[in-house]
Amino acid sequence: MDEPAERMGLRERKKQETRIALSWAAIRLTVERGFDNVRVEDIAAEAGVSPRTFNNYFSSKGEAIVARHLDRARLIMQELRRRPASEPLWEAITTAVLTRLALGPTPGPDLPDQQWQDGVRVMMSEPSLQGDFLKGGTIIEAELAATIAERTGTDAARDLYPRLVAGAVGAAIRVVTEQWLHAEPPVPITSLMEDALRRLSAGLPEP
Repeated sequence: MDEPAERMGLRERKKQETRIALSWAAIRLTVERGFDNVRVEDIAAEAGVSPRTFNNYFSSKGEAIVARHLDRARLIMQELRRRPASEPLWEAITTAVLTRLALGPTPGPDLPDQQWQDGVRVMMSEPSLQGDFLKGGTIIEAELAATIAERTGTDAARDLYPRLVAGAVGAAIRVVTEQWLHAEPPVPITSLMEDALRRLSAGLPEP
């Protein structure tokens, strides 16, 4: 007998909440203690679940940390799919990115910007995380290329265009994030991102 849709929906929500809780726990503990001083058991305890449950969601603590970055990028792609088909591509991309950034780093109630900023700093500076971070970036660019291909009627596997656009957007996100982390005085990441994407859409004219 099929399970009622509401129960399936509740189960999926609970799974998503557990995944998010584990990822934030991994980030918090790594910021507090350092990556090498955090065990899977510590992360699971912080999130109120068992180590076995952790292993149902992530293969490593590095994957758990980078999951926040990957999930946020996927939310940007969801926003892009919602944009009107008649909207110019770069305008749609810019609106999708800025809309998602303005909503915060996670589905549901937003968390303090400082927690996200600390987490991103860990992802980009911790040598032990570089492999997971680069792997996440490769996944993001491939999925973004597929989304762009759907919108432009191109083939992400054979055509250069969707992959070039996805690579450019991925590069913009990396560069803007680095600048945001080190900006003095602090500046909103949305302002930096809007500037970067507008320059890309204009063909990167010389300053």
